[in-house]
Amino acid sequence: MADPINPFGGMPGMPDVGALMQQAQRMREELLRSHDDLAHKTVEASAGGGMVSAIVSGTRELLQLRIDPQVIDAKDPQMLQDLIVAAVNQGLQKARALEEEQMRRTAVGMGLPAGML
Repeated sequence: MADPINPFGGMPGMPDVGALMQQAQRMREELLRSHDDLAHKTVEASAGGGMVSAIVSGTRELLQLRIDPQVIDAKDPQMLQDLIVAAVNQGLQKARALEEEQMRRTAVGMGLPAGML
């Protein structure tokens, strides 16, 4: 009689569907853990010699933006806008690199090739 969990019934060369499902569940749990870890990590980036700095979470959410009052010039708002954009973009790039490294470590920890996730 066929096994309802493994329709291949242990036929030689056929995958154990139950084991594959368990492995998929473990991988899903590990990915969720990794994502949660990223949510608790931050990176900081700055522009204009530190006049504007951005703190970004590992999940690429802008958490904080600091602006030195000296850089605020009502006659030149474009400069401040450019510094903000530069700091935020640099923060997002750092967060992306942090995420890629976390996913690489997670993949290797699960026995997958480093670029698999």
